[in-house]
This record gives sequence, C-alpha cells and structure tokens, in this order.
Amino acid sequence: MTILLDARSIDMTFRNGDDQTSVLKDVDLQLGPGELTALLGASGSGKSTLLSIMGLLLRPTAGTLEIAGERVESLSDARRTLFRNRRLGFVFQFHHLLPDFTATENVAFPAAAPAGGLSDAMRSRARELLARVGLADRMDFPATRLSGGQKQRVAIARALMNRPELILADEPTGALDRASADQVLDLMKEVNREDGATFLICTHDEHVAARCSRRVTLRDGRVVEPGATSGGR
Repeated sequence: MTILLDARSIDMTFRNGDDQTSVLKDVDLQLGPGELTALLGASGSGKSTLLSIMGLLLRPTAGTLEIAGERVESLSDARRTLFRNRRLGFVFQFHHLLPDFTATENVAFPAAAPAGGLSDAMRSRARELLARVGLADRMDFPATRLSGGQKQRVAIARALMNRPELILADEPTGALDRASADQVLDLMKEVNREDGATFLICTHDEHVAARCSRRVTLRDGRVVEPGATSGGR
C-alpha cells in the first residue's frame, strides 16, 4: 500500500525543570492517500499532541515522521513552515478566522501571506472554494457576520486553498450543534471522496468517528485500537 504519512516510534515527553511528563509512547501510525481517519481518545490521551506533531507544530522527543515521501521531523524551522504551508491543511475547533477579513480573504490567506498580497488568481481560487462549500452568497461578508457553521465551512475552504495532500482537523465539530456538525462532516467526506484528500480528524465524538472509514484510538499515549468503521452514515 502507498503510504502518505508514516509515523514510527513517536515519543513525546514534556519537561519542566526536573519534572517529566510522557504524553506519547512508541506510537506508530500510517495513513494512505485518500483515507478519512478518526483519531479518538479521552482528554489527556495525547491525541492533540500527536496531531500537532503530524502538523509540524511540535517536534517529537523521539521517532521518525515521513509525509509524502519526505522525512520531516528534523527539518529546520523555515523548511517546516514552508512544508506546512504548501503540503498540509488545518481545520481547528474554533476556526481561527481573521475577524476583520472577508470570507474570501480568510480563505486566500494561506496563499496570500507568503506571497505578500492577494493576487487575482488567489482571489478567484478562494471564491471557487467558497462556492463549493455553499457560501457563494457570503464571499464578501466579514467573519464576524458568519454563523458558527458558516465559519467552519470557511475554515475547510481555507484548508483546501493550497491543495494539500493531508488535512488535519482538531475537533472540527466540537463547537457546533448537531445539524451544523453534520453539514461540516458531509463537506469533509465530499472533499475526501472527490479530491482524494487524506483527512486525520481528532475527535472524542463517536458520531464523528462513525462517519469516517477508519479509526485509531489513543489511550494513555499509546495506540490501542486501530481499525475500520463502516463510514457510511
């Protein structure tokens, strides 16, 4: 099987003076292209830490990480930033939109920020993505005028802006009501199916996990339950 993400023997220990807290212990995880995987675990199980390592936001204490054929755990800060911007997409629980920016400007931001400005091509791409996520009538609205579900759809469009191979979602429905959460899940499944984008969705919600094609469970910093779900609901 072709592997998009290959994490081997990942350990993560946080140190505070003489105190050490081991959060991840010998974690192995492989994701293939086009997978839609739920990362489950109770609070404190290490799933957000693992997601941060996959997103190159944290460096593991030990282990190796390869994404799209490139070893990334030891990249310099500058190369990590470049890799993260070009190859990864992020969807967070609280969307982190820029409040004074329009929906279009928020979606285009991952491309516009490194380039030093918003080009016509970037604006066109952002507006196409907003239309795709059902927000054609909200393109020029500032983020402050969008509902919670609309903000999260903008966040998904933003994650797609640079055509990433891997999208990491941290509790993407945690702040939404069930109807809005289902709309966001439907959208992520559509993107996964039509674009072949790989998703790793960090969640504690069994309803979210049931919508994914595979699940991986963390308990006390260890993978204890890799497996498949029906993913059809």
